[in-house]
Amino acid sequence: MITFKELAVTLEGVRVVNMVQRRKMGRRMARLAKSSAFKNKVARAKLRVASPAKIAIKARKLAKKKILNKFYPNYNKLAPMAKIKIDQKVASKYGGAIDKIAKRALVKVKKNELIKVKKARAAKANKADDKIGKI
Repeated sequence: MITFKELAVTLEGVRVVNMVQRRKMGRRMARLAKSSAFKNKVARAKLRVASPAKIAIKARKLAKKKILNKFYPNYNKLAPMAKIKIDQKVASKYGGAIDKIAKRALVKVKKNELIKVKKARAAKANKADDKIGKI
């Protein structure tokens, strides 16, 4: 069985989707996000600390966001095709910088992950206390 880390490495940059496919996936995920099963899955995921592979991916995402904010401050306002071109430029030109920033950001991301889990568990405990208090 393939691990998440292996899958993430193989998929990184391999899966190219066009705009129609991206919109279709967005519509599907928006519909899926409304279902109670998906909401429960998200709630359960918040109670667990992410795996090191997922934390590394989050750190890389944070690093890419830093580079984009520095060199392309109006990135969020651009058209999707312009974003794709900028993403390609950033990947080729600043790939090394993104790796370095991601490595340094790992500690921060791990800390934020622990805070996220602690908050979610506290919220769940408060919710359970409220239910007990109502009975």
